[in-house]
Amino acid sequence: MAEHASWLICTQRRELNSPWRRLGYFKQALLTLAHLRKNETFTQLAAGFGVSNTTAWRYVDETLDVLAAWAPDLHEALTGLGEGDHVIVDGTLIPTDRIAAGEPYYSMKHRRYGMNVQVIARPDGTPLWFSCATPGRTHELTAARAHSVVQACLTRQIPVLADRAYQGAGATVRTPYKNHREQPEHYQQFNRDHARLRAPGERAFAQLKSWRVLHRARCSTRRISTIVQAVHTLPTCGYSA
Repeated sequence: MAEHASWLICTQRRELNSPWRRLGYFKQALLTLAHLRKNETFTQLAAGFGVSNTTAWRYVDETLDVLAAWAPDLHEALTGLGEGDHVIVDGTLIPTDRIAAGEPYYSMKHRRYGMNVQVIARPDGTPLWFSCATPGRTHELTAARAHSVVQACLTRQIPVLADRAYQGAGATVRTPYKNHREQPEHYQQFNRDHARLRAPGERAFAQLKSWRVLHRARCSTRRISTIVQAVHTLPTCGYSA
């Protein structure tokens, strides 16, 4: 992955007519990966790579923007799905440090501050698309509608498997029955089958959370979307966790 990221950095530097920097392309890529994988502070990065704190911050910020630009949009992510394919939709919370405007970012579900990110995954759990981050108190269905996930899947007639947080979505979204233990056996069997097919979607979140920078984000909430999009592109650049 570092080789591919360094090539993208090289391309950008040439476009900016700024070929020389304190660190070469490859070391800038490694610096960014160290930040993402280990959640090292800029002070630690600066000391390890022999640059100033400001330079370390600028290099990470620049590389994240380059990587995020390669993340697919919703239309691109759904392109290529064939007839009979289905997707798994779910949401997760990216924990953050408490901020001044706390209320919009506090998730009652998770009992902590953070940002809500929606994911669309293949049946095997491979992530196809991650949304931009919204304040943590955003309801899952509200977030899915705001990102046009429900409409996009309806337009392409793609069946969607989701949990109870998405009940009422309609369209092609299928959620478990409520109070299924009080329902006939075929309702219970539907819920069991639904849970089994939806379970691989957790792999998408496992891939996302394997990057420690997202265990507890210390950056501005406005940068979390960029980090998520950058992390999503890393496996496609040849990196394996």
